[in-house]
Amino acid sequence: MYGFNDKIVLVTGASRGIGREIARQFAEHGAHIIIHYHSNREAAEETFRLIDGDDHLIVQADMKDAAGVEMMVKTAVSHYNRLDILINNAGIYEEASIADSDYAAWQAAWQNVIDTNLTGAANAMFCAAKQMMTQGGGRIVNISSRGAFRGEPTAPAYGASKAGMNAMGQSLAKHLAPHNIFVGTVAPGFVETDMAAPTLAGPMGDSIRNQSPLGRVAKPAEVAHATLFLASEGAAFMTGTIIDVNGASYLR
Repeated sequence: MYGFNDKIVLVTGASRGIGREIARQFAEHGAHIIIHYHSNREAAEETFRLIDGDDHLIVQADMKDAAGVEMMVKTAVSHYNRLDILINNAGIYEEASIADSDYAAWQAAWQNVIDTNLTGAANAMFCAAKQMMTQGGGRIVNISSRGAFRGEPTAPAYGASKAGMNAMGQSLAKHLAPHNIFVGTVAPGFVETDMAAPTLAGPMGDSIRNQSPLGRVAKPAEVAHATLFLASEGAAFMTGTIIDVNGASYLR
């Protein structure tokens, strides 16, 4: 169905959670994976061990560091001589509400979140798209959030970063289409990952699950499935689209 045999796929934030599952599914369909991580090399190596196939690569970069992002893409291209698909998955969630934060904490949260989630993703798209232009095309999928639409009252920088990612993806879908580069976005709600596990196991767990009429949160495999679909050849005319993966927990 997907046709990813020997495709070169860079997955940012692939050391765990959604990114690891996306890497696993691409590899299952024959792709070669560039596993990006920020600080946890051991977790990235675990992803490497878990995915099918061979000739995969691990790269390190701080998404806030423009030079590091550029080097990440250059390392991938120098190893494989091409880059077919970029999955912009790396991101952070940081709370800082006006009521509960001082001005310094507020500024720090906005700086960290926007630099990582939005500017870092924009830089990765720029570097990847430049390479894709030289080779005749490619695919980019950004992992956003339902928070872009419903708001994040105690983490407004996170919601804003994801709303910015949505708008950026749609803008670049229009700009890059003449170059045979197609851009899509996946916007999950809560996902059953290690990062979310303490929250889902705590006192708010049931209320979070019951936000969906299915009575649960998404599984990483469901987010990955939508991601692979948007990266596939058959989804080209959906460029610019945003796919919700939130179990009808937020309808727009």
